[in-house]
Amino acid sequence: MTSPASPAVTVIVPGYDVADYAEEALASLRAQTFASWVAVLVDDASTDATGAIFDAAAALDPRFRVVHHPERRGLSAARNTGLDLVETPFLGFLDADDRFTPHALEKLVGTLVASGSDLAVGAYVRLRPDALGGYTPGTVQPWVAASTEPARTATTLADHPEASGNIVAWSKVSRTALWHHAALRFPVGRAYEDQIIAQQLYTRACSFDVIPDVVVEWRERADGSSITQQKRELAVMRDYIEALSGGIAVLDAAGRFAAASARVRLILAMDLPPLIELGRDHPDPQYRRDLGLFARTMWDRADVLTREGLTDVAVAAARDAARWH
Repeated sequence: MTSPASPAVTVIVPGYDVADYAEEALASLRAQTFASWVAVLVDDASTDATGAIFDAAAALDPRFRVVHHPERRGLSAARNTGLDLVETPFLGFLDADDRFTPHALEKLVGTLVASGSDLAVGAYVRLRPDALGGYTPGTVQPWVAASTEPARTATTLADHPEASGNIVAWSKVSRTALWHHAALRFPVGRAYEDQIIAQQLYTRACSFDVIPDVVVEWRERADGSSITQQKRELAVMRDYIEALSGGIAVLDAAGRFAAASARVRLILAMDLPPLIELGRDHPDPQYRRDLGLFARTMWDRADVLTREGLTDVAVAAARDAARWH
Protein backbone atom coordinates (compact mmCIF):
# COMPACT_ATOMS: atom_id res chain seq x y z
CA MET A 1 0.00 0.00 0.00
CA THR A 2 1.42 3.37 -0.99
CA SER A 3 0.38 6.68 0.44
CA PRO A 4 -1.56 8.92 -1.99
CA ALA A 5 0.60 11.69 -3.43
CA SER A 6 -2.00 14.30 -2.47
CA PRO A 7 -4.54 12.77 -0.09
CA ALA A 8 -7.91 14.46 0.01
CA VAL A 9 -9.06 13.80 3.56
CA THR A 10 -7.53 13.26 6.98
CA VAL A 11 -9.42 11.05 9.41
CA ILE A 12 -8.64 11.71 13.08
CA VAL A 13 -8.91 8.53 15.16
CA PRO A 14 -8.62 9.06 18.94
CA GLY A 15 -8.42 6.05 21.22
CA TYR A 16 -8.06 5.24 24.90
CA ASP A 17 -8.04 1.61 26.08
CA VAL A 18 -9.97 0.34 23.07
CA ALA A 19 -7.72 -2.57 22.13
CA ASP A 20 -10.75 -4.84 21.82
CA TYR A 21 -12.19 -2.69 19.05
CA ALA A 22 -9.37 -0.70 17.42
CA GLU A 23 -8.52 -3.35 14.83
CA GLU A 24 -12.08 -3.17 13.49
CA ALA A 25 -11.97 0.61 13.29
CA LEU A 26 -8.70 0.60 11.35
CA ALA A 27 -9.88 -2.23 9.10
CA SER A 28 -12.94 -0.14 8.23
CA LEU A 29 -10.61 2.63 7.09
CA ARG A 30 -8.52 0.28 4.97
CA ALA A 31 -11.73 -1.04 3.40
CA GLN A 32 -12.84 2.38 2.14
CA THR A 33 -13.77 2.53 -1.53
CA PHE A 34 -12.24 6.03 -1.49
CA ALA A 35 -8.52 5.48 -1.04
CA SER A 36 -7.28 9.08 -0.99
CA TRP A 37 -7.11 9.39 2.79
CA VAL A 38 -4.59 9.59 5.59
CA ALA A 39 -5.32 9.04 9.27
CA VAL A 40 -3.91 10.48 12.47
CA LEU A 41 -4.19 7.87 15.22
CA VAL A 42 -4.01 9.51 18.64
CA ASP A 43 -3.30 7.14 21.52
CA ASP A 44 -4.42 8.99 24.63
CA ALA A 45 -1.95 7.25 27.01
CA SER A 46 -3.76 3.91 26.85
CA THR A 47 -2.95 1.30 29.48
CA ASP A 48 -3.82 -1.60 27.17
CA ALA A 49 -2.58 -2.55 23.68
CA THR A 50 -4.29 0.33 21.85
CA GLY A 51 -1.01 2.15 21.20
CA ALA A 52 0.68 -1.02 19.96
CA ILE A 53 -2.21 -1.68 17.58
CA PHE A 54 -1.89 1.84 16.21
CA ASP A 55 1.88 1.45 15.79
CA ALA A 56 1.49 -1.88 14.01
CA ALA A 57 -1.02 -0.38 11.59
CA ALA A 58 1.32 2.50 10.77
CA ALA A 59 4.22 0.10 10.20
CA LEU A 60 2.22 -1.67 7.50
CA ASP A 61 0.41 1.26 5.89
CA PRO A 62 2.03 4.71 5.46
CA ARG A 63 -1.37 6.36 5.40
CA PHE A 64 -1.49 5.95 9.19
CA ARG A 65 0.37 8.37 11.44
CA VAL A 66 0.51 7.76 15.19
CA VAL A 67 0.74 10.24 18.05
CA HIS A 68 1.09 9.02 21.65
CA HIS A 69 0.03 11.28 24.50
CA PRO A 70 2.42 10.70 27.44
CA GLU A 71 -0.48 11.32 29.86
CA ARG A 72 -4.19 10.91 29.41
CA ARG A 73 -5.75 14.19 28.29
CA GLY A 74 -9.26 13.17 27.23
CA LEU A 75 -11.16 12.75 23.99
CA SER A 76 -11.36 16.45 23.15
CA ALA A 77 -7.62 16.95 23.57
CA ALA A 78 -6.91 13.86 21.47
CA ARG A 79 -9.10 15.18 18.67
CA ASN A 80 -7.43 18.59 18.94
CA THR A 81 -4.01 16.94 18.64
CA GLY A 82 -5.16 15.44 15.37
CA LEU A 83 -6.64 18.72 14.16
CA ASP A 84 -3.29 20.45 14.57
CA LEU A 85 -1.73 17.96 12.16
CA VAL A 86 -4.25 18.11 9.31
CA GLU A 87 -2.77 19.20 5.97
CA THR A 88 -5.49 17.93 3.61
CA PRO A 89 -8.40 19.96 2.21
CA PHE A 90 -10.97 17.82 4.05
CA LEU A 91 -11.12 16.21 7.49
CA GLY A 92 -13.29 13.79 9.41
CA PHE A 93 -13.35 11.75 12.60
CA LEU A 94 -13.72 8.12 13.59
CA ASP A 95 -13.62 6.99 17.20
CA ALA A 96 -11.42 3.94 17.61
CA ASP A 97 -14.24 1.77 18.93
CA ASP A 98 -16.57 2.51 15.98
CA ARG A 99 -16.59 1.51 12.30
CA PHE A 100 -16.93 3.30 8.99
CA THR A 101 -19.15 1.71 6.40
CA PRO A 102 -17.21 0.93 3.18
CA HIS A 103 -18.52 3.87 1.11
CA ALA A 104 -18.45 6.46 3.91
CA LEU A 105 -15.58 8.63 2.66
CA GLU A 106 -16.58 8.21 -0.97
CA LYS A 107 -20.05 9.56 -0.19
CA LEU A 108 -19.02 12.35 2.19
CA VAL A 109 -16.01 13.68 0.27
CA GLY A 110 -17.76 13.14 -3.04
CA THR A 111 -20.73 15.33 -2.21
CA LEU A 112 -18.47 18.16 -0.99
CA VAL A 113 -16.39 18.07 -4.16
CA ALA A 114 -19.54 18.16 -6.30
CA SER A 115 -21.44 20.82 -4.33
CA GLY A 116 -18.71 23.10 -3.01
CA SER A 117 -20.28 23.02 0.46
CA ASP A 118 -18.22 23.29 3.62
CA LEU A 119 -19.71 20.34 5.51
CA ALA A 120 -21.24 16.94 4.71
CA VAL A 121 -23.39 15.02 7.18
CA GLY A 122 -24.37 11.34 6.98
CA ALA A 123 -26.59 8.94 8.89
CA TYR A 124 -25.39 6.48 11.51
CA VAL A 125 -26.59 3.44 13.46
CA ARG A 126 -25.73 1.88 16.79
CA LEU A 127 -23.68 -1.29 17.13
CA ARG A 128 -25.36 -3.09 20.00
CA PRO A 129 -24.19 -6.21 21.88
CA ASP A 130 -25.91 -9.35 20.66
CA ALA A 131 -26.63 -12.76 22.22
CA LEU A 132 -23.58 -14.32 20.57
CA GLY A 133 -21.09 -12.00 22.27
CA GLY A 134 -20.63 -9.81 19.21
CA TYR A 135 -22.21 -6.60 17.96
CA THR A 136 -25.06 -6.12 15.51
CA PRO A 137 -25.87 -2.88 13.67
CA GLY A 138 -29.29 -1.42 14.37
CA THR A 139 -31.51 0.68 12.16
CA VAL A 140 -31.37 4.40 11.49
CA GLN A 141 -33.25 6.10 14.32
CA PRO A 142 -36.00 8.64 13.49
CA TRP A 143 -34.06 11.71 14.66
CA VAL A 144 -31.06 10.66 12.58
CA ALA A 145 -33.24 10.14 9.53
CA ALA A 146 -34.86 13.54 10.09
CA SER A 147 -31.42 15.16 9.90
CA THR A 148 -30.26 13.38 6.75
CA GLU A 149 -33.31 12.43 4.64
CA PRO A 150 -33.86 13.20 1.88
CA ALA A 151 -30.45 14.02 0.42
CA ARG A 152 -29.79 17.74 0.16
CA THR A 153 -26.89 19.74 -1.25
CA ALA A 154 -25.84 23.30 -0.47
CA THR A 155 -28.46 23.73 2.25
CA THR A 156 -28.44 25.73 5.48
CA LEU A 157 -30.14 25.54 8.88
CA ALA A 158 -32.66 28.09 7.65
CA ASP A 159 -33.89 25.57 5.08
CA HIS A 160 -33.16 22.39 7.03
CA PRO A 161 -33.30 23.07 10.79
CA GLU A 162 -33.61 19.37 11.67
CA ALA A 163 -29.98 18.87 10.67
CA SER A 164 -29.08 20.38 14.04
CA GLY A 165 -30.12 17.10 15.66
CA ASN A 166 -27.12 15.32 14.13
CA ILE A 167 -24.54 16.39 16.70
CA VAL A 168 -21.84 13.70 16.64
CA ALA A 169 -18.37 14.49 15.31
CA TRP A 170 -17.88 11.26 13.40
CA SER A 171 -20.86 11.42 11.03
CA LYS A 172 -19.33 14.33 9.13
CA VAL A 173 -16.57 15.40 6.77
CA SER A 174 -15.79 19.10 6.49
CA ARG A 175 -13.44 21.43 4.71
CA THR A 176 -10.36 21.97 6.83
CA ALA A 177 -10.55 25.69 6.11
CA LEU A 178 -13.84 25.85 8.03
CA TRP A 179 -12.00 24.80 11.21
CA HIS A 180 -9.00 27.05 10.65
CA HIS A 181 -10.92 30.19 9.73
CA ALA A 182 -13.15 29.89 12.78
CA ALA A 183 -10.34 28.58 15.04
CA LEU A 184 -12.62 25.72 16.12
CA ARG A 185 -11.39 23.22 18.68
CA PHE A 186 -13.11 20.76 20.98
CA PRO A 187 -13.64 21.93 24.59
CA VAL A 188 -11.15 20.08 26.76
CA GLY A 189 -12.21 18.41 29.98
CA ARG A 190 -15.88 18.02 29.10
CA ALA A 191 -17.95 15.05 28.04
CA TYR A 192 -20.28 15.36 25.03
CA GLU A 193 -17.76 17.69 23.49
CA ASP A 194 -19.16 17.42 19.96
CA GLN A 195 -22.57 18.94 20.76
CA ILE A 196 -21.34 22.53 20.65
CA ILE A 197 -18.81 21.95 17.87
CA ALA A 198 -21.52 20.49 15.63
CA GLN A 199 -23.68 23.60 15.97
CA GLN A 200 -20.66 25.82 15.33
CA LEU A 201 -19.97 23.90 12.13
CA TYR A 202 -23.59 24.20 10.96
CA THR A 203 -23.82 27.92 11.71
CA ARG A 204 -20.43 28.87 10.27
CA ALA A 205 -20.60 26.78 7.11
CA CYS A 206 -21.65 28.72 4.02
CA SER A 207 -23.69 25.63 3.18
CA PHE A 208 -23.75 21.93 4.01
CA ASP A 209 -24.88 18.68 2.39
CA VAL A 210 -26.78 15.81 3.98
CA ILE A 211 -26.88 12.23 2.75
CA PRO A 212 -29.17 9.43 3.98
CA ASP A 213 -26.43 6.81 3.67
CA VAL A 214 -25.20 5.19 6.89
CA VAL A 215 -21.57 6.25 7.22
CA VAL A 216 -20.72 5.07 10.75
CA GLU A 217 -21.64 2.19 13.04
CA TRP A 218 -21.45 3.58 16.57
CA ARG A 219 -20.60 1.04 19.24
CA GLU A 220 -22.54 0.76 22.46
CA ARG A 221 -20.07 -1.22 24.52
CA ALA A 222 -21.23 -4.36 26.27
CA ASP A 223 -19.27 -3.46 29.43
CA GLY A 224 -21.10 -0.13 29.81
CA SER A 225 -17.90 1.90 29.61
CA SER A 226 -19.02 4.30 26.88
CA ILE A 227 -19.56 7.82 28.19
CA THR A 228 -23.12 7.76 26.82
CA GLN A 229 -23.83 4.88 29.21
CA GLN A 230 -22.74 6.79 32.34
CA LYS A 231 -25.38 9.49 32.63
CA ARG A 232 -26.34 8.39 36.15
CA GLU A 233 -23.14 10.06 37.38
CA LEU A 234 -23.81 13.65 38.43
CA ALA A 235 -20.71 15.06 36.72
CA VAL A 236 -21.53 13.28 33.45
CA MET A 237 -25.15 14.42 33.55
CA ARG A 238 -24.02 18.00 34.19
CA ASP A 239 -21.66 17.88 31.21
CA TYR A 240 -24.49 16.47 29.11
CA ILE A 241 -27.05 19.16 29.90
CA GLU A 242 -24.41 21.89 29.66
CA ALA A 243 -23.51 20.62 26.19
CA LEU A 244 -27.17 20.55 25.16
CA SER A 245 -27.65 24.09 26.46
CA GLY A 246 -24.41 25.25 24.88
CA GLY A 247 -25.41 23.94 21.48
CA ILE A 248 -28.72 25.78 21.64
CA ALA A 249 -26.88 28.95 22.69
CA VAL A 250 -24.75 28.70 19.54
CA LEU A 251 -27.88 28.44 17.41
CA ASP A 252 -29.51 31.37 19.22
CA ALA A 253 -26.43 33.55 18.81
CA ALA A 254 -26.39 32.84 15.07
CA GLY A 255 -30.08 33.67 14.73
CA ARG A 256 -30.97 30.10 13.77
CA PHE A 257 -34.13 30.06 15.85
CA ALA A 258 -35.94 27.35 13.88
CA ALA A 259 -32.97 25.05 14.43
CA ALA A 260 -32.90 25.94 18.13
CA SER A 261 -36.60 25.12 18.37
CA ALA A 262 -35.97 21.79 16.63
CA ARG A 263 -33.25 21.00 19.18
CA VAL A 264 -35.55 21.86 22.10
CA ARG A 265 -38.23 19.58 20.71
CA LEU A 266 -35.76 16.72 20.26
CA ILE A 267 -34.37 17.19 23.77
CA LEU A 268 -37.88 17.11 25.25
CA ALA A 269 -38.78 14.02 23.24
CA MET A 270 -35.56 12.02 23.45
CA ASP A 271 -32.95 13.31 25.90
CA LEU A 272 -35.00 14.32 28.93
CA PRO A 273 -37.24 11.26 29.53
CA PRO A 274 -34.40 8.77 30.19
CA LEU A 275 -32.54 11.31 32.33
CA ILE A 276 -35.66 11.89 34.39
CA GLU A 277 -36.08 8.16 34.93
CA LEU A 278 -32.54 8.11 36.31
CA GLY A 279 -33.31 11.09 38.50
CA ARG A 280 -36.48 9.76 40.13
CA ASP A 281 -34.62 7.42 42.51
CA HIS A 282 -31.17 9.03 42.37
CA PRO A 283 -29.50 9.12 45.79
CA ASP A 284 -28.11 12.62 45.27
CA PRO A 285 -30.81 15.33 45.45
CA GLN A 286 -28.49 17.68 43.55
CA TYR A 287 -28.95 15.45 40.51
CA ARG A 288 -32.68 16.18 40.55
CA ARG A 289 -32.18 19.89 41.25
CA ASP A 290 -29.80 20.36 38.31
CA LEU A 291 -31.93 18.27 36.01
CA GLY A 292 -35.09 20.03 37.16
CA LEU A 293 -33.68 23.45 36.29
CA PHE A 294 -32.71 22.21 32.83
CA ALA A 295 -36.13 20.62 32.29
CA ARG A 296 -37.87 23.86 33.30
CA THR A 297 -35.65 25.86 30.95
CA MET A 298 -36.42 23.56 28.02
CA TRP A 299 -40.15 23.45 28.75
CA ASP A 300 -40.43 27.21 29.20
CA ARG A 301 -38.79 27.96 25.88
CA ALA A 302 -40.84 25.37 23.97
CA ASP A 303 -43.68 27.06 22.10
CA VAL A 304 -47.00 25.42 21.27
CA LEU A 305 -45.76 24.04 17.96
CA THR A 306 -42.67 22.60 19.62
CA ARG A 307 -44.78 20.81 22.25
CA GLU A 308 -47.38 19.62 19.74
CA GLY A 309 -47.06 15.93 19.00
CA LEU A 310 -44.81 15.12 21.95
CA THR A 311 -45.77 11.88 23.62
CA ASP A 312 -47.70 12.01 26.88
CA VAL A 313 -44.69 10.41 28.56
CA ALA A 314 -42.36 13.18 27.37
CA VAL A 315 -44.78 15.93 28.43
CA ALA A 316 -45.35 14.40 31.87
CA ALA A 317 -41.64 13.82 32.39
CA ALA A 318 -40.72 17.41 31.56
CA ARG A 319 -43.43 18.82 33.80
CA ASP A 320 -42.55 16.53 36.70
CA ALA A 321 -38.84 17.27 36.49
CA ALA A 322 -39.43 21.01 36.25
CA ARG A 323 -40.86 20.83 39.79
CA TRP A 324 -37.62 19.34 41.13
CA HIS A 325 -35.81 22.66 40.95
